[in-house]
Amino acid sequence: MDTPLEGLVAALDLTDTGARTSEDIFTGPSQWMPLGRVFGGQVLAQSLVAAMRTVPDDRTVHSMHGYFLRPGDVEQPITFSVDRIHDGRSFSTRRTQAYQDGLPILSMIASFQDHDTGLEHQIEMPDDIPDPDTLPTTAELLGHIDHSVARHWANDRPFDMRHLPSPIYLRVNGERTAKQAVWMKTFGTLPEDPDLHRAALAYASDYSIMEPVLRRHGIAWASPGLKVASLDHAMWWHRFARVDEWLLYVQDSPSAQGGRGLSTGSIFNRSGDLVATVAQEGMIRVPPGTE
Repeated sequence: MDTPLEGLVAALDLTDTGARTSEDIFTGPSQWMPLGRVFGGQVLAQSLVAAMRTVPDDRTVHSMHGYFLRPGDVEQPITFSVDRIHDGRSFSTRRTQAYQDGLPILSMIASFQDHDTGLEHQIEMPDDIPDPDTLPTTAELLGHIDHSVARHWANDRPFDMRHLPSPIYLRVNGERTAKQAVWMKTFGTLPEDPDLHRAALAYASDYSIMEPVLRRHGIAWASPGLKVASLDHAMWWHRFARVDEWLLYVQDSPSAQGGRGLSTGSIFNRSGDLVATVAQEGMIRVPPGTE
């Protein structure tokens, strides 16, 4: 049986169908999930890989904007069609559509750039963050619970996730604030391919980004009747980082309204370099009386 990390690498190793009409066509597997719906980070990362396959090697992704259109079915593979929208002197733009049963489940546009120099600055990484080795693992927190979702989060995810100030899997402890941070890295070492690390970072960026909305209102993932679904996802890559080394994902939610919540995130490496910025809006529905 594959390890979770081997499963991630296999999921991102798309098959090129060889079709060359107006679009490039790739296919990829769906990873098993306990509720039967494809993990959004998986289809985001796969859509990005499909686009990467059509871009010259000297151009790397710097931004991605995707819309989740329908739930994906873990029992079916996914087809990815890539439209080569534009190739300019410095930038390339690609549109990827992900399909199941002939219907789109995600639509994404990504932009790629040649290496260039110019102005440079960044926000600072928080300086009061505990070391990840001092924080409990998800397996330590959930491994004793006999439930399919708890078992999956504890044992089957390819990323080690450690929350600050504490996770909200079962309850929300402490202040009801719209801010949190998560240390994350893969369990084990990934191959050297930089694009694989960039795609894996997109994968992991979807794990916890909605949690600041829930934390602000004292709502845990285990709350009865809670329904959360990603609506769109934007990401900007600033500097390269390996995802098999600890990264700090600092998150906050500026607003929630109309059954939707918005969260933003800044990802830093341990040296304090800003690696990427993320924004996501999600649908959040809670039972009456819990708002």
